Order: sequence, then structure tokens, then C-alpha cells
Amino acid sequence: MSVLRFIFHILINKYFLTTVAFVIWMVFFDSNNLLTRNRLQEKLDALNVEKQFYLQEIRKDSTLTQQLISDSAELIKFARERYLMKKDHEDLFLVIDTTADQHP
Repeated sequence: MSVLRFIFHILINKYFLTTVAFVIWMVFFDSNNLLTRNRLQEKLDALNVEKQFYLQEIRKDSTLTQQLISDSAELIKFARERYLMKKDHEDLFLVIDTTADQHP
């Protein structure tokens, strides 16, 4: 009986009740509660992944730009392949492989 009385006195202690109320308030009702913080952390993680992707794309495009600026043959090759440009008095034939699109 003495153990139950001790537990009861702890549970009705004003400091214990204040601490429990504070924890409940911070977990569920505060504007920066755990659910909101978790949602924001997931959004931050997704944005960091997206940032890394774009930084990698910027590095790749920067190297391509440097290649195109420094080498005129590479620039001509890029323009012909990417934008289907051609020289004067030249015919351009576009060959499309459709065998990869067919399913067996």
C-alpha cells in the first residue's frame, strides 16, 4: 500500500503535473510541434536532394560550355546533333530507330 501511496503523491505533485502539461503542449499544441517539425525536416531533405541534383547539372553544363567555347569542332558537332543545323547546300536526313519502341 505504501508504494501506491508514493506513486499517487508523485502523480499529484504540482511540478510533475506542470512538466507533463508542458510536454503535452510542446508535442501537440505548440506552433512548432513535433508533427510540424517532422514535416518541415522531410521537406528540407527533399530540397537538399534537389539542390544536389541541380548543382551536378550546373557542373555538367559548365564543362560542356567550356568545351564548346574552346573547341570549334565540338561546337559544330553539338549544333548539328542537338539542333539539326546544316551547312549551305547540304541535305539533312533524320533517321529514327523505331525498333527500340516495339515490344516483342
